[in-house]
Amino acid sequence: MEPIELSRQALARPLPELTDEEIARRVVAGEALLFEVLMRRNNARVYRTVRSVIRDESEVEDVMQAAYLRAYASLRDFRGGAKFATWLMRIALNEALGRLRVERRHPAVSLSVVEEPAMPASPARTSPEANAVGREIAGLLERAVDRLPETYRTVFMLREIEGLDTAETAQVLGVSEDVVKTRLSRARAALRDTLEELVGEGAAEAFGFHASRCDRVVEAVMAQIAR
Repeated sequence: MEPIELSRQALARPLPELTDEEIARRVVAGEALLFEVLMRRNNARVYRTVRSVIRDESEVEDVMQAAYLRAYASLRDFRGGAKFATWLMRIALNEALGRLRVERRHPAVSLSVVEEPAMPASPARTSPEANAVGREIAGLLERAVDRLPETYRTVFMLREIEGLDTAETAQVLGVSEDVVKTRLSRARAALRDTLEELVGEGAAEAFGFHASRCDRVVEAVMAQIAR
């Protein structure tokens, strides 16, 4: 895409009613700053796509930036045959796989070897205790997903965490819907085993009665006895 003059006035125009595809056409037409809107709308799904391949958090943002730059440079090639988000996620996935190939010095990896309803959003949490529990559960799930084989991790992230349907996931990965279904089924089975293992590892530490609480109870009882 040729360099174009940027103007902050572009971002001041009403945009909520516009689709990503409409905004992409305006970017191509010369409103380059609107690409920021596309990035902000899609940052979470691009992060999850990249993170499904690249587990080193220090590299994820670099890969995301490279993917966005590649998408911007290729935006004139976006024909609207698929959703903009699907097109963008495929670029992000290719970028992540490319980085992985370089790091591991592997031969070329085909998207065909990479791997039902989305998980419902959790209800709003208000108490610090509930928030802490939510973080613990999310952390446990992240650890379990990270242990999945790469071929399953990507399809699980796209289907269950990002919430793409089977057809959209197949488009991103460049595989058939049957392949997506098979990969997802195997990912779920592997994830169940991993979660059981992780829960088992932490079971001995559950409901721990820590030193500070022990001291508090002992002191309270001994104070009553001394009366």
